Amino acid sequence: MGDPIFYPDRPYFMTFEGHELRLLRTPGEGIPILMTAPWPQSIYAFHAVWKDIGGLGPIIAVDLPGFGQSAHRADVMAPAPMGAFIVRLAAELGLERVHAVGPDVGTSALLFAAAQAPNLFESIVIGSGGASMDLLGQGLRGVIEAAPGSYGEAEGGAQVTGTIQRMTRNLPPAEAMEDFRQSSSARRWVEAADYVRAYPRDLPILRDLLPTIETPVLVVSGKNDPIVPPVNGDFLAAGLPKSRHIVLETGHFVWEDAPGDYAALVRSWISGGYRV
Repeated sequence: MGDPIFYPDRPYFMTFEGHELRLLRTPGEGIPILMTAPWPQSIYAFHAVWKDIGGLGPIIAVDLPGFGQSAHRADVMAPAPMGAFIVRLAAELGLERVHAVGPDVGTSALLFAAAQAPNLFESIVIGSGGASMDLLGQGLRGVIEAAPGSYGEAEGGAQVTGTIQRMTRNLPPAEAMEDFRQSSSARRWVEAADYVRAYPRDLPILRDLLPTIETPVLVVSGKNDPIVPPVNGDFLAAGLPKSRHIVLETGHFVWEDAPGDYAALVRSWISGGYRV
């Protein structure tokens, strides 16, 4: 029997560049949809939108290195190298052209990937991800600016599940919450934080690249997001030549708080809205 959330499909692990990577692939026709999981969740973050997005094309959902249950890799824990990793992974998976959906940390990684390999992307859906250090919420800035070793708790899994419980309107199902806990267990949360701690270096580089990215981009933000306020989405939309910014009445976890609206936006965009 398949995974209860993704039935009849189920996640699996592959070895890529010497490290274990967790992903999930579904069959289908048309341009593949590459989905990267948000932090501090995993591919299980898509539990409420999975069925609505399915049918648009074959789906490849990925826990990027260091996130979800994929192995940590210090060499790619920053937006620019993670973007380059996505390009290499797509080649390994035989993906020549994709629609990409990457909320949260996927925002910066996918934009760096699009700048490097524009022919790989038919369109992109991002949001809830930091775009400028000056526009981040105080909580995220605190993680970024804290001295090494002075942030996080000894057991990251409990810290993360507590945060999700406090900040989501709709509590994810038990299977997803347990996956989130395991994905951030022990020091994994602190190790994953290295990605956002690279923002002071990489986000200014991304800012200068935005005008060169010709891929159509949909940015989806939560109106009441205290971690990545929607002004970050405004910043991206202002810099990207072909973009649209939509703000939903949610907090940070847009895909959890308003899954129907989020899935409808993704479906409309991938079904042809990106061409307008």
